[in-house]
Amino acid sequence: MSDAPQHTNRLIHETSPYLLQHAHNPVDWHPWGEEALTKAKTENKPILLSIGYSACHWCHVMERESFENPDIATLMNEHFVNIKVDREERPDLDDIYQKSAQAFMRRSGGWPLTVFLTPDQEPFWGGTYFPPTPRHGMPGFPEVLLGVAEAYRKEPDQVKQNTQKVKSGLRQISSPTPSADPLDDRLLDGAVKDLSAFYEPVNGGFGDAPKFPTPPPFHVLLRQFARTKDQKALDMVLHSLWKMAAGGIYDHLGGGFHRYSTDGRWLVPHFEKMLYDNAQLVRLYLDGWRLSREPRFRQVVEETLEYLRREMVHPDGGFYTAQDADSEGHEGKYFIWEPTEIKEILGVELGETFCRLYDITDQGNFEGKNIPNLIHANGRIDVKDLPDGDKTIADARRTLLAVRERRIKPQRDDKILTGWNGLMISGVLDAYQTLGNPAHLAMAEKALAFLWERAYKNGRLFRTVTGGRGKLNGYLDDYAFLSAALIDAFEATARPAYLDRARELTAVMLEQFWDAQAGGCFFTGKDHEALLQRMKTGEDSAIPGGNAVAAMNFLRLSHYIGEQAYLDKAERTFRLFRTHMDQNPFGTASLLCALDFYLSKPKEIVLAGKPDTAEMKDLLSKIFGRYVPNKTLALVDGAGSGYVPAAARDKRSLHGKPTAYVCHNFACSQPVTDWDALEKLL
Repeated sequence: MSDAPQHTNRLIHETSPYLLQHAHNPVDWHPWGEEALTKAKTENKPILLSIGYSACHWCHVMERESFENPDIATLMNEHFVNIKVDREERPDLDDIYQKSAQAFMRRSGGWPLTVFLTPDQEPFWGGTYFPPTPRHGMPGFPEVLLGVAEAYRKEPDQVKQNTQKVKSGLRQISSPTPSADPLDDRLLDGAVKDLSAFYEPVNGGFGDAPKFPTPPPFHVLLRQFARTKDQKALDMVLHSLWKMAAGGIYDHLGGGFHRYSTDGRWLVPHFEKMLYDNAQLVRLYLDGWRLSREPRFRQVVEETLEYLRREMVHPDGGFYTAQDADSEGHEGKYFIWEPTEIKEILGVELGETFCRLYDITDQGNFEGKNIPNLIHANGRIDVKDLPDGDKTIADARRTLLAVRERRIKPQRDDKILTGWNGLMISGVLDAYQTLGNPAHLAMAEKALAFLWERAYKNGRLFRTVTGGRGKLNGYLDDYAFLSAALIDAFEATARPAYLDRARELTAVMLEQFWDAQAGGCFFTGKDHEALLQRMKTGEDSAIPGGNAVAAMNFLRLSHYIGEQAYLDKAERTFRLFRTHMDQNPFGTASLLCALDFYLSKPKEIVLAGKPDTAEMKDLLSKIFGRYVPNKTLALVDGAGSGYVPAAARDKRSLHGKPTAYVCHNFACSQPVTDWDALEKLL
C-alpha cells in the first residue's frame, strides 16, 4: 500500500510550516496572492480566508475535524476560493481581519480565524473555530458554509452593508486624532490606578481565566515604583512573577513558558511555547531579580535561556518561532506525567518525594495525568529532610528531562521572524549585561549577524528567513524591534557599528512607514501591496506595539546622537496616541513605558576606560544589576571617542581606572571611580 498523500494542493510550494501542514488537505487551498484573488473575481466567488499558526492547538483541531473531511472540503471547494494564511508571516492580514471578525462576533478574536470576503477582499462575516457539527451553541461548519454562500448570492445588500460597516470601523481605528493635552506624569499615575483595579490579587496577573503573562503592564508598574517608590506597584509585580513561576504555565523540567493559562491559577496552559513570550518574560524576570534578589527569578531566566539554546536556535544563529502544543495528536502529551513513571525513573523514595513536591498524584491535575507545578507549595521546594536537597532535586529534574527528551517532541516552527528575533536578542543581551555570562553575548551577536546577512538586502528588511532565504516585506515591528536590539548591542559591547546599523534601519523605517501628516508609523511600508486598510495603531498585542518600540528607539537615538528630529518624532507619536494611553493603559502599556523614559529624561551613564578590564566588567555588572529603567550607557576608550552625550565628550578616565560620569538634563556629574559613589548618582 502506498504511503503517498491522497491529496495535494497549492500550499505544497510554500515554506511556512503552518501552510505545509495543510498541503495535503482535500481543500483546494491557495496561499494569499494574485492567483487566488483573481480567481475569486473571475468566478465571482466569495473568499474563505483561514488564518492560523503552526503551534495553535485549535487550528489543529479544526484541520482534523473539517479540513481533512472530504465532504466538508467539497462544500468549501464548490462555494469558495479558499485561502490559507500564516498569521506570523502576514500579521498585516491577520490584524485587518481579526478586527473585522470582532465586529461580527462582538467579542475578542483568536485562532483559527475564519473570515468570509468578497472578491475585493472586503469581509462580510466571520468567526474563529467552528466544529464540524452543531455543538455548545455553535453552528456546525457545513451549516456555516452553506448559509454564508447563500447569503452572498441572495442578499447582496446585506453583504454590502456589512462590508461598509467594517471598512468604516477600520478607518476609524487607523486614524487617531493627535491630542494637545499635556504629556505629563498624570498619564502614568492614571495608568497605574487603572492597572491596579484590573489586578487579580490572589494569583497575580490581570483579570480572570484565561490568564496571559503579559509583560508590558508589569513594566509600567515597575517604572512607577522607580519613579514614586510606590511599594504596592512593586509588590503586584513580584507576587505575579512568583505565582507564574510556580504554575504549570512554566516548564519546571525544561525551562521556558507556555503561551497562557486556561485557568486563573496559572496551572493548566495551552502548551505551545512562543519565542516572543519567552523573550519578554526573560527581561521581566531580570527586572524582578534586580529589585528583589530573589534566586528563583534568576533561576527562571537561566533555565529559560537554556531551553532556548537547546530547542530554539538555528545552527547559524537565528531563533526559531514556536513549539507546538500537541504531540502525537494530543495537547500537552509531551509535558505530562504519572506517578508510576516518576518512581520508575527516580526510584521509589526519591520519586515519592519528587511527586509530593511537584503535585504529581494518582488523581492527576490535567485529564487524569499531571503537569508538574509548585502552586500548592506557594512556589517553594521544601527539602529540609533530604540530604543535599537542592542538588538532589535539581539532578532529579535533569534526569526526568533527559527521559522526556526521548518522547516524540511537539513540532517546531522553524521560521525565523525578524521582529521576534529582535525581541529575543534584546532579552539575551539584557541577561548578558545583568548576569555576565559571555555565552549569552555570543548567542545574541550570532543571531544579529545571521539577521544582518540573511534578512537585510538592498537596504530593506525581510519579514522572515525560511530555508536560509529572506521572504516577504518587513513590517514596522521588524524594523523597530531589530533596531532596538542593535541599540542594546551597542550598549552591551561599545561597538559603534551596532548603533550605525540601528540608525540605518531607522532611516529606512522612517522613509517607508512614517506618516508625515499625522505622525506615527503605519504597520506596512508605503510600497507594500494595497490592502483593505493601511493600519496604524499604538496598542500592544501579544508583543509590544511597533509604534511604542519605535518611539523608545527615537528617544534613545536622540540621546546618543543629539539629533532633535528623533525627539520630535517621539513627541509626535505620543501626541497621536495620547488619548489611547489615557483610555486604555493596559493596551498601550509599552507606549506608557516610552513616555516614562521621555518624561524622566534618562540618566546618561558614560564610562571612560578600557572595556575589557576586570575592573570595567565588574562596574558594568553592578550597573546592570541595579534597576534603572531610564538610562543610556556608552563606553569610551578614554580619549573621548564614540557616541556619548554632548556634555560628556571631553571626559577622560582618571588614574587609569574605569571612570563614570552620570549626565542628566545637559549636565554631568564629577568623575567617580568607585561603585558606592556611582550608585548614589544612579
